[in-house]
Amino acid sequence: MKSQKINPVQHVNHSMNWFQKFLMVCSGGNLHILRKTPSEWNKFSGIGGIVLFTAVFATLSAGYAMFTVFDDIWISVGFAILWGLMIFNLDRYIVSSIKKTGTWWNQILMAIPRLILAAFLGIIISKPLELKIFEKEVNKQLNTIIQRNKTQLQAEMNGRILQQSGPFETEKKQIQTKIADYQKSYDSASVELEKEILGKQSGLTSGKVGFGSNAKRKAELKEQRRLDLENYQKQIAPRLEYLDKEVSKVYTNIEKERNKTETFEDQFNGFAARLQALDELGKNSAVIGLAAAFIMGLFITLEISPVLIKLISSVGPYDHLLEKTENDFKLYSKEKIEKGNALTDFRIDDFKDKLGK
Repeated sequence: MKSQKINPVQHVNHSMNWFQKFLMVCSGGNLHILRKTPSEWNKFSGIGGIVLFTAVFATLSAGYAMFTVFDDIWISVGFAILWGLMIFNLDRYIVSSIKKTGTWWNQILMAIPRLILAAFLGIIISKPLELKIFEKEVNKQLNTIIQRNKTQLQAEMNGRILQQSGPFETEKKQIQTKIADYQKSYDSASVELEKEILGKQSGLTSGKVGFGSNAKRKAELKEQRRLDLENYQKQIAPRLEYLDKEVSKVYTNIEKERNKTETFEDQFNGFAARLQALDELGKNSAVIGLAAAFIMGLFITLEISPVLIKLISSVGPYDHLLEKTENDFKLYSKEKIEKGNALTDFRIDDFKDKLGK
């Protein structure tokens, strides 16, 4: 009975078009092995398509994020392309590193860190796109944040004004109180003089009409009180002028600082500020929060789907051929090492024999 030769790989004339070839390159598969396993083309083309579209979304996401930072189209486009290529290469490596050999538990352990990395990349990609989708709402919330920051800034400035101008204002109030006392004394003397002249009876007046001796004394007292008031005002005027200048200087310096700070607040529209606005929108509006969570979940699912597809798919011809190819190289390498070691031992033994003779 003749033994039958088993050839698992039947060479059938299957042609691979350029687009299939491109998607298989995106999937990280070995083209030489894939050419021999046409039944795997659809699976690897699908995986490659997901990796490709993930890179496209990453490019758009990075472009928008960089444009909010640099406000320059060419810098944004350049960085977006670079970021997209990096994500493409990283996703391609993550997918290609998943092997279907070994036990199911070993495959799970191999996939867990890759799934975590893929989920993290999905979050990074989704955030800038969420900002673009909710751009109008984010801009409105940014204005709210800016006004809130300005109000807080004004309160802080008012506190600093009170703190810095407090000693000067206190001294001014003391001086004004003393001037008021002098003015009150003068006014009191004027009233008493008027009563004395008119003859109005009181504890301090004589009750006689006319400008008598009492009226003369009260007139002298009034004049003395007036001189005291004027002398004190002249004496204290330079000090009051100095205090006013110091208070004005405090207000001027803080106003300049406030205007400068408000200019920065008006420019509070960078990437981090937009993320803060989006976060507040999600907390304030359940609808926006739910929509943002769905968008993030969509991109996380998109990012981890190639790994999941590789993980849950059954072992196919490609996996068998890949394992065989790797095993052939492993055996070939082991054989070369063993041969090299044997030749080395032979030469050493031969050298020792020659030395013994």
